[in-house]
Amino acid sequence: MASQAIAAILLAVLAVASSGEPQQAGAQPAAQIAAPSFASAQELAARGRLDQALTQLNQLAAQSSEPPGVERLRGIIFYQKEQFPEAIAAFTKAEAQDPNDRESVEMHGVSLYRLGRASEAIPFLEKAHAQVETANVDPNYVLALCYADVQRYDDSRHAFAAQYGFPPDSAEAYLLAGRMFLRRELRDQAGAAAAKALALNPQLPLAHELLGEVALAKGDVPGAIRELEAERKINPLDASLYDRLGDAYLRNEQFKDAQQALDRAVLLEPNSTGPYILLGETFLKLKQPIQALHYLVHAAQMDPSNYVTHNLLGQAYRDTGQADEARREFKIVVDLQNNGPASAPEK
Repeated sequence: MASQAIAAILLAVLAVASSGEPQQAGAQPAAQIAAPSFASAQELAARGRLDQALTQLNQLAAQSSEPPGVERLRGIIFYQKEQFPEAIAAFTKAEAQDPNDRESVEMHGVSLYRLGRASEAIPFLEKAHAQVETANVDPNYVLALCYADVQRYDDSRHAFAAQYGFPPDSAEAYLLAGRMFLRRELRDQAGAAAAKALALNPQLPLAHELLGEVALAKGDVPGAIRELEAERKINPLDASLYDRLGDAYLRNEQFKDAQQALDRAVLLEPNSTGPYILLGETFLKLKQPIQALHYLVHAAQMDPSNYVTHNLLGQAYRDTGQADEARREFKIVVDLQNNGPASAPEK
């Protein structure tokens, strides 16, 4: 999710950087010469021809009167090329030229975040956040991640809440923050946030589920089952709940309970591969490899690149005496682990 949010920021900023301003009549000859070159660089950048655009922008940057917007676009191109120090230098120059260049300030902070320098990124993102009413995008998400990285968990919660329009100290804000903390493997903080959410609203959907996920992540299977069963009473039609509950039952060797929960997950969300894979594993545990094959073949058709599925398929074929098919599946597992999914041929 972090990469998607940053990509959204980048696209919005690139749109601003590529919008351009028409040159007024009567401008100086140098500006008349620069404008077509900047417009050309903008067009090249928009078409993904970054190196050519950067060449033109570097020429413009070397002029004694650098056109507005050049440094911002240079910074964005460096960012897209993952040359973050160069991007920061360009955004710094853009901010010096125009202290109100909110897009450059924001991307300066995002670039620092991508370098793992969260504490340095925060002032830039806070400044962008202060101007959010005029912004094209909401910088709260990356700012919240930075706060979490420097252990400012309350500030992180407030930033996440602002992105979704929740009151900062509401049950929903705590639950949202807990979900994000778990994604960053901050298990203790995720659990504490989910527990606070439930204290504020004992009937809040998804809070017990999050506590169950935290328990699973910590290896506390009985605790996970307890929380997920509590979630089922509040939120009985959530497919992901039954997926996680089936996983917990399977780990606890409650195979019949796992089968029932995973069947419910499949009925509620037939396009998710997870329950099919877990059902295959459950039937292998129940010594029913033919039933396992039914679900695992379907899972492999949905996602051919999942080596876990192929490994379980190999076991199922082996248990049904289909040695050639088992060898094929185990070979696929090795190939996927060594090489990853096969790339599509170039056109």
